[in-house]
Amino acid sequence: MRFGHSIVVAAVALAAAVSAPAAERIVRGELRLQNIPVIPAEVSERTSRYEHVRSASLLSWHPKGEGMLIATRFAETTQVHRVARPGGARKQITFFDEPVASASYAPDTRFDGFLFARDAGGGEFHQIYWQETGGGPARLLTDGKSVNRSARWSNAGDRFAYVSTRRNGRDFDLYVADLASGGESRLLLERQGSWSPGDWSPDDRRLIVSRYVSVTESQIEILDLETGELVPFNRPAEGADSIAYRSIAWAADGRGLFVVSDEGGEFHGLRHWDLDTGRQVVLTPDIPWDVEGFTMSRDRSRLAFVVNEGGRSALYLMDASTREMRAVDGIPLGVIGSLSFSYDGERLGFSISTPRTSGDVYALVLASGEIERWTESEIGGLDASTFVEPELVAYPTFDDERPGVRRKIPAWVYRPDARARGSRAPVLISIHGGPESQSRPSFSSAYQLYVLELGMAVIVPNVRGSTGYGKTYVGLDNGFLREDSVRDIGALLDWIAQQPDLDPERVVVMGGSYGGYMTLASMVHYADRLAGGIDIVGISNFLTFLANTQDYRRDLRRVEYGDERDPEMRAFLERISPANHVERMTKPMLIVQGYNDPRVPVSESEQMVEALQARGAEPWYLLAMNEGHGFRRKENVDAMRDIVYLFLQRVTAR
Repeated sequence: MRFGHSIVVAAVALAAAVSAPAAERIVRGELRLQNIPVIPAEVSERTSRYEHVRSASLLSWHPKGEGMLIATRFAETTQVHRVARPGGARKQITFFDEPVASASYAPDTRFDGFLFARDAGGGEFHQIYWQETGGGPARLLTDGKSVNRSARWSNAGDRFAYVSTRRNGRDFDLYVADLASGGESRLLLERQGSWSPGDWSPDDRRLIVSRYVSVTESQIEILDLETGELVPFNRPAEGADSIAYRSIAWAADGRGLFVVSDEGGEFHGLRHWDLDTGRQVVLTPDIPWDVEGFTMSRDRSRLAFVVNEGGRSALYLMDASTREMRAVDGIPLGVIGSLSFSYDGERLGFSISTPRTSGDVYALVLASGEIERWTESEIGGLDASTFVEPELVAYPTFDDERPGVRRKIPAWVYRPDARARGSRAPVLISIHGGPESQSRPSFSSAYQLYVLELGMAVIVPNVRGSTGYGKTYVGLDNGFLREDSVRDIGALLDWIAQQPDLDPERVVVMGGSYGGYMTLASMVHYADRLAGGIDIVGISNFLTFLANTQDYRRDLRRVEYGDERDPEMRAFLERISPANHVERMTKPMLIVQGYNDPRVPVSESEQMVEALQARGAEPWYLLAMNEGHGFRRKENVDAMRDIVYLFLQRVTAR
């Protein structure tokens, strides 16, 4: 698709507050801007410090104990770096224009190097490469065209399994690549749907494979690598509720499995399955939250798992033999990820992001309980003591959770200093994507910018359909219930109007992906109560979205949004699609889009812009030709932040 007239005009009428003379179409590198004013120097000065915040995440421990690989950004894109010791220097290893998505050392020390994955232009057609530790050119191991992902090393470390869409562009088949033969791939299994490899058995003769159907359903099978036999694991009885699995790994004896699933309950719990007897034991019966996942030490004697306690992370350790577990103390409020035991089993590495720290890598020394800090990412010269921590609230919505008991929606609220502000604060409602996702108290330099420099309150709700609150809650927006989640935003506007420190006349709504749909839908239903909206790679019409999203995603999205091939559902999706109601969108909007987006194609923003322009609207529109589903390059992220800041400043000005 060429960049033509229909793409360079963008989203929704700007009222007088933002009616400063708009530039003609501007080409700035890979950015295309329409109706966006020149950014004043004052704005750039305020935003620039917030644009130099870095973060780091753990990728892989070195098999010989020579430090770890981390992901961080020093130039335009996130690349692989090596850190040899706690607090050590970050030595950059990869130097690509495109971001690196993942990396993992080969466990077999005969092969001194690591696998990594990257795509081009945000298109998400990831390829897998091999990189020697000593340097030299990376070697492409996949076909260079299809989607390739989920590389999983064998225990011996001489092979890895992965999945690819190379057969038909839609289904993920299973392959195994042998490093001894130069990384040549062999097809193991052709399957329909979205499959991925899991844990290899301790003797590397069997492999767990899983199929993702939806956030509430997945299927597990055990593949015998010698015979090709597939054995289904724990399928629900006919008529029973579906089961969703999050993590699964072999016990040390190869006769049992440790599993995280939501079988028989609202939340995901850690369980042990005896494959000989078929008996399962719930290991976390007293934890009333989701176990997000776990990792095992290389000798399979220990487990570490994270619990999502209403958005906050709690870390636990468990002895795999005795099943005794304990919570790890000293972990700050935040979100934990990238759990991984070192090869010698003496340390547990993890990444953590908190409201006041941008994200760094730590390690728990298991013998002493000491927590080591391996990285300390820069925050652009900002004063971390001024960062605002969010308050967790629960506001009432329109329906009852049970008879006579009003349902409540959890939300994180970042409030500016009332003394510095001197009046009721304008509000930004930021809605997460997914919708099978959850807003959590991790670091956001953008939120801090809006609170500290614009004096805005930022409210981040977890409307119905969000994960983290049980399987009933996550299903409350499915199919014909889609607009109930939009009504949760209406209830939030009611709540804002009742707060003495918040200004109900200066509320802006913003969201990305599904959150972009929510933004557009909110502008349809609540334009009289909103000052403006910011749609980032959002769905404007469900029918065109389902027709144009990548083939490998279509069936997955039908489970959530509804199957448009059913006439009744098709009519419903047509009726609720924001692009069909532009006459009701009467407030300013900014639309942001990546040209190479494989999930929500550029056509979703294009048709939104065309419809609004047809009725005389002059919205702001930002298109990046070298981005996909969201922006990843620093120069593009910086430009978007400046534009968002200016938009918020103007639409909330008194």
